[in-house]
Amino acid sequence: MSSLNKILIPFDFSEASVNALEYVVNFVGTERAINILGLYVGVMPISESDSEKLKRDFSKLLDSFNVKLKVDPEFTTDTGEVISTILSAQEKSNADLIMMGTMGDKITDEAITNTSKLVLEANCPVISIPYGTAIKEPKNIALVMGGEKIDDKNVLGTLLDIARAFDARIHVLTIYKDSVYDEEAIKESNENLLEYYLEHFYADHTFTKNEDVEQGILDYINEKSIDLLTILPRNHNEKSIPSEGRLTKLLTLHSEIPVLALD
Repeated sequence: MSSLNKILIPFDFSEASVNALEYVVNFVGTERAINILGLYVGVMPISESDSEKLKRDFSKLLDSFNVKLKVDPEFTTDTGEVISTILSAQEKSNADLIMMGTMGDKITDEAITNTSKLVLEANCPVISIPYGTAIKEPKNIALVMGGEKIDDKNVLGTLLDIARAFDARIHVLTIYKDSVYDEEAIKESNENLLEYYLEHFYADHTFTKNEDVEQGILDYINEKSIDLLTILPRNHNEKSIPSEGRLTKLLTLHSEIPVLALD
């Protein structure tokens, strides 16, 4: 995972963020020289003494996971609106990836969590980690693609880094609603690129018709025992009309496994 040097994890000591921190620590593991930067965002200014206490509490949590990291994690505090402060910290720290916990909301389709909002606004890859997800290495990764052609192959870089690090299989999934769908045309436009750029980690490409795209993705996750779901948010696709990111938001809210949104 050589191109991943720093991971930013927004951290507020909630159950979801503690679960996410444990996932991140195990994701980095004992052999990878990746720095973890914990960020606590307060609404009101944080005193120096409070900041030091938060830092000590963060360290105690890290120690409780019993994982000897190669690079000592950092911790910092800031004040401001949560999303803009996180995005600013990512730019200033040159973090390659944001990993953030979420409680999600499996009941409603309209909820907006900080995590689902961050995924839509970030200009870097983000992994949302749902509370209760298994703390384990991703071995089977699903990449969800529509019928559009990949605009920039470099957007797959983080996905490839993760596949290399964990020797994971990448299963590509295309779900469509329409009765007329030219699978061969889609395969022709993207297949060579997928095989070339995802190297030997590329496993297969499945086409499935389903009127409920989100449910089709969630069913596929269960059928294939997927550990990490990867999506290409259309709101970051320069050559197509930006969407409101509804599917991205729904998957971030409802998925029971981590979701990697590439940028």
